[in-house]
Amino acid sequence: MKRFPWILTVLTAAAIVLLVGLGVWQVERLKWKEGLIAAADAAAAKPPAPLDQVLAKGEMEFRKALIVCPGLASAPFVELQSIHDGEAGVRLISACRPSGHDFTVLIDRGYVGDGVTARPRVIETTLPLVLVGEFRTFPKPGGMSPAPRDGRFYARDTAAMAKALNVTGPVRPEAVFAVTAVNPEFPALRPSAPPAAFSNNHFGYALTWFGLAIALAGFYVALLRRRTKERRSSSSRAPRARR
Repeated sequence: MKRFPWILTVLTAAAIVLLVGLGVWQVERLKWKEGLIAAADAAAAKPPAPLDQVLAKGEMEFRKALIVCPGLASAPFVELQSIHDGEAGVRLISACRPSGHDFTVLIDRGYVGDGVTARPRVIETTLPLVLVGEFRTFPKPGGMSPAPRDGRFYARDTAAMAKALNVTGPVRPEAVFAVTAVNPEFPALRPSAPPAAFSNNHFGYALTWFGLAIALAGFYVALLRRRTKERRSSSSRAPRARR
């Protein structure tokens, strides 16, 4: 008589518990991601508000603010390598110290395709410019990011860009994308904010983990049934003792 497979049973039970736990975790991640997407959509749908009001609420991501930037239209800039609608080009990044504030924000003035060699003029002026800017946060670039060359950056490194633009004093960590034209006289510069890049595959991941748990349980049950059937077959073929 074959012994009951206790070791296999314990290992199978542990694996099923692990797979179910991973499935539950993905369900929780799905709810969190859906909440994050809903919050981002709600923030993006709000109308632009004065910068002080946006800063006071503290919920910066995807919020649009009215910002007064003296001299922004002709300010110095660095170029950030980018892709826009499948086209290679650069985004022009300038420093802005909003009127009435003691900090600097880096304004993404817009996108210029690689086929355009002209750039907006750079002159020193304090002419005020009011723009609508959308706040976004990005992770710090990793150590494998290419170093900037000839004023062109290949990663959104706020600290390095601020240094290249000779900014002194505190700098806000967020990127601010101009969504209204900073240089209407230069139409090749297209203001825009990138779309939200939220991947939400957690439902599929949850189904995968739960499916694996069910498949493993089914395999284990089939194995036990096969062992039971073989044991019964062996018992029926065993010779009976003579009386």
